[in-house]
Amino acid sequence: MLPRSPAQYIPAQREAHGIESLALAEDAVLHLPKLPDYHRDPFDRMLICQAQIHSMVILTPDDLISRYPVRCTW
Repeated sequence: MLPRSPAQYIPAQREAHGIESLALAEDAVLHLPKLPDYHRDPFDRMLICQAQIHSMVILTPDDLISRYPVRCTW
C-alpha cells in the first residue's frame, strides 16, 4: 500500500531519487521483431527493447529477461 495516491507518490519519488521517466521510443518499438521469443509478455519485451536501445539497466527478478543481452539487477 502506498502512503499516498500513485499520482502524488510516484512523481515525488522520481524527484526525490533523481529518476527520469522514459517515453516509449519509436526505435525501441521497431526493435521488437528482432528479439528472440524467450519472453512472451509484451510489456516486458518492450522494457527489454528500451533498455537495449538506451543502454539502461532493468531492475527485475525475472530470469527470462536476463536471457536477453541486457543488463539486469535486483
